[in-house]
Amino acid sequence: MTTELAATIAESSIYAPVMATITEVCELTEFEKLFTIQLPGGMQLNHNPGQFVIVSVLGVGEAPISISSSPSRTNDTFELCIRRAGDLTSVIHNLKPGDQLGVRGPFGRGFPIDKFRGKDMLLAPGGLGLAPMRSLIWEILDERHNFGRIMILYGARTPSELLFKDELKELDERKDVELYLTVDKPEEGWEGQTGVITTLFPGITVHARNTIAVTIGPPVMYRYVLMELLSKGISDGNIWLSLERRMKCGVGKCGHCQINNVYACQDGPSFTYSEIKFLQEAL
Repeated sequence: MTTELAATIAESSIYAPVMATITEVCELTEFEKLFTIQLPGGMQLNHNPGQFVIVSVLGVGEAPISISSSPSRTNDTFELCIRRAGDLTSVIHNLKPGDQLGVRGPFGRGFPIDKFRGKDMLLAPGGLGLAPMRSLIWEILDERHNFGRIMILYGARTPSELLFKDELKELDERKDVELYLTVDKPEEGWEGQTGVITTLFPGITVHARNTIAVTIGPPVMYRYVLMELLSKGISDGNIWLSLERRMKCGVGKCGHCQINNVYACQDGPSFTYSEIKFLQEAL
């Protein structure tokens, strides 16, 4: 399928979902599952890391979900990490391979990989924030020669809530990746660091002028992570974060995600700190 044809399909389905098929379901934690989704007729998603889709179940509703799979690894399937947190996501968690989901998108502004090439990357996901960050991580690693240092600082509430444990093990074993993990509350058998994600920052040094930082996580985390990044001399324009909350329609029509004159679903969800630091409701 050509890019031109894929774009036409995306534009024609901006309001009407395409019915896609679940091909695989993997249980990650008690509350999160990873769904592999196949679009019909050889369609491709053609997304960028940081973008999202709107998924729907007929008669139940729809919701925005970040894309977890890397564009470099996406053919006619893509992956969504979905947390069971309400009526719609509870219904989705009961779906099996062969069942269908409605899909609209991809929507929003993703992370500008072209601007990241040649830079050191400091990636700081918290909790469920690893799901959209995963798309960026593997996109970078699949063209590893185009980047400098890769530092991943990941924090979760407990060890059992760490996502993608097998992939974290793989990253930890790579000599070209620096992985730092912490949990707020240790469990029996946990031998790693304990504390919130900001406790990881004092242990690293960065070349500030050549570093791009990306953080994704709960809003309460941003304020403190931003303080750590700024204290290391990383400029406002080189700090990226994702404002995924409040989104509903995905196309800037409902107004749910509007912050002053900014629509998170259209102007974001990926923003530099310099773009949003004066929006009091953004952080």
